[in-house]
Amino acid sequence: MNIGNGKRVYEIPIVQIRPCRMQSRKSFSHEKLRELALSIKQNGIIQPITVRKLSSLEYELISGERRLRAAAMCGNRKIPCIVLDCSDRQAEIYSLVENLQRCDLNFFEEAEGIQRLMTQYALTKTDTAKRLGKRQSTISNKLRILKLSDEEKEIILKYNLTERHARALLKIDDPVLRRMVLSEVIEEGMNVSGTEKYIDEVLSQKSEDRQKSQKKKLVIKDIKIFENTINKAVNTMRSSGINAVTKQTETNEFIEFTVRIAKSGNNPITEDKNNKTA
Repeated sequence: MNIGNGKRVYEIPIVQIRPCRMQSRKSFSHEKLRELALSIKQNGIIQPITVRKLSSLEYELISGERRLRAAAMCGNRKIPCIVLDCSDRQAEIYSLVENLQRCDLNFFEEAEGIQRLMTQYALTKTDTAKRLGKRQSTISNKLRILKLSDEEKEIILKYNLTERHARALLKIDDPVLRRMVLSEVIEEGMNVSGTEKYIDEVLSQKSEDRQKSQKKKLVIKDIKIFENTINKAVNTMRSSGINAVTKQTETNEFIEFTVRIAKSGNNPITEDKNNKTA
C-alpha cells in the first residue's frame, strides 16, 4: 500500500520486529496500552509504525513502540510499517527525535532523551534545538531538571507536579532543604506560583540567618581580640612588678571583665578559681 508521499506501507509480522535501542520512554501505562489495544481492535492501526530492515527476516523498530505493544496485546500477528533505508546513526537519531516530539513522554524522560541525543552524537544545544523544533533556551531549561535526584524526580511525578515546579526547586542548592521544601509543596498543594513564592521566602530567610550567623562570628572574634588585649595589658603590668589579676564572668547577655590592681605590692590578690583569670 502507498500512503501518498512516496512511501510504501508493508504488513510485517510482529515477531520479526525487535525493540528500539534508543527508546526514551522508561515506563508504559498498562491501562493506556489496553485502551489503545481496544481502539486498534475496533478501528485498526491508522498510523503505521516506522522500522528499518536488518535482514530478510528481521527489522528494528524506529518509532511506534506503543502501537506495536498494543497490536500484540489485541492478538494481531502483523502490523503496518514504513520501512526506512538508513544507517545505525540515522535510525537512532530518527528514533530519539520522533519519541521526543511526542506529547506523552513525561518531562524527565524527555530531558533524558535530549541529553542522550546530545551525548551520543556530540550535538550542540543549537543543533538539538533545530532538530526538535524548539528554542535553545527551552533545551537548556529541560536539561537543568536532570540535576534533581532520582528520589526527587520520582516524588514529583508521583504527585503530578509540573516541569515548572521542578525548575523552581533547582533554586535551592542544599539537597536537604530542597527535599523539605518539596514535602511542604506537596502537603500544601501549592501551584507553580505559590511554590516559587514559597521558595523565595525560604531562600530569603536562609540568607538572613546566614548574615546573622556571620555577624555573630565577627562579634565573638572581636571579643576574643579584646580579651587578649586585656590579658596582654595585665601581663605587662605584672612584668613591671604591679600586682594585677583579671576575672571574666559570662552570662546569657554579657561578658564581664574585671581587672584588680593591688594598691601596694605587699598586698597579694587572691584569684577566684571559679572564674577565668589571666
